[in-house]
Amino acid sequence: MIDASDRFSVVGAVGNVAAALEFLGRAVVDFILLDIAMPGVDGLTALPDLIAAGQGAKVLIVSSTADEGSVAAVQALALGAAETLVKPSASALSGRFGAALLTKLERLCQNVHQLPPAILVRPTPTDSPSQPTPAAAIPAAQMSASEDYDIVAIGASTGGIHALSRMFREVPTGFRLPIVITQHLPTSFMPYFAAQVALLAGRPCEVAVDRLRIRPGRIVVAPGDAHLHCVKLSDGGAAFRLTREAVGSGCMPSVDPMLTSLADVYGPRVLAIVLSGMGRDGAEGARRVHETGGCVVAQDRESSVVWGMPGAVASSGMADAVLAPDAIGRLVASRRRP
Repeated sequence: MIDASDRFSVVGAVGNVAAALEFLGRAVVDFILLDIAMPGVDGLTALPDLIAAGQGAKVLIVSSTADEGSVAAVQALALGAAETLVKPSASALSGRFGAALLTKLERLCQNVHQLPPAILVRPTPTDSPSQPTPAAAIPAAQMSASEDYDIVAIGASTGGIHALSRMFREVPTGFRLPIVITQHLPTSFMPYFAAQVALLAGRPCEVAVDRLRIRPGRIVVAPGDAHLHCVKLSDGGAAFRLTREAVGSGCMPSVDPMLTSLADVYGPRVLAIVLSGMGRDGAEGARRVHETGGCVVAQDRESSVVWGMPGAVASSGMADAVLAPDAIGRLVASRRRP
């Protein structure tokens, strides 16, 4: 069904992980279609090695166990898969499945390489005109030496879960600032996603409900069917209202309302992070954070599964830094601007 399309072709088909790694050692591909149930090493166990061997190839999990909201699907995304698709039984293979597969591949083909490269774009007002120190070079002794922001907001889509995993490895469990995440996932994924984030970050994580108060030491993730809209409370605190209005990006949930409303409430005390994902969601919100004096960081091209969302932020000039996820994690832990 892939060869029948006019856009893609199959260059190799193998039956186990060892053969796949051998093939990837002598061939360059754009996509890897990976089943989970295979003889010997299973697909989830092999996924990190296949991503490394693929040298930038995007991995699409095609498995009967990868149905929406399943533990296997969330695990695959957390390990770096770009997408998942349920594989029907052999007797149920149809044109509908083939169309769904081609649609997934086409969505992952977004060409962002025409965007200009950008790294460490804007010095802060107190910096000299020379480039600021990259977060990757911040000595451990300087961590938590200052407090430049009060809340961390993260927007992500395709490839974002893997980036979050790398980022949270660098954030100590004692980090007390609230962290808010809008990740493009269906509603049914969200409980599993929140559990995965809690495990990665070593702190409580909950799916937002209407009027949820923002509290230190906790992580809040947007539900799959509503935007997060931050509002100021009369006692000086802040909370989230859930809204469902249409937004320019067409995403639900969308990163833009989250970042825009946080900028309006927290002003220059926001650290906004835009991770791997397709499209431009987050670019308008990042602009508002920039306008109110907050700090904006985008994931770099090399580590992104899709450099759409972070690339849009970087190319607009709104990013204070463009970094790999582990460097972003160290920057978060430092509570400093880049």
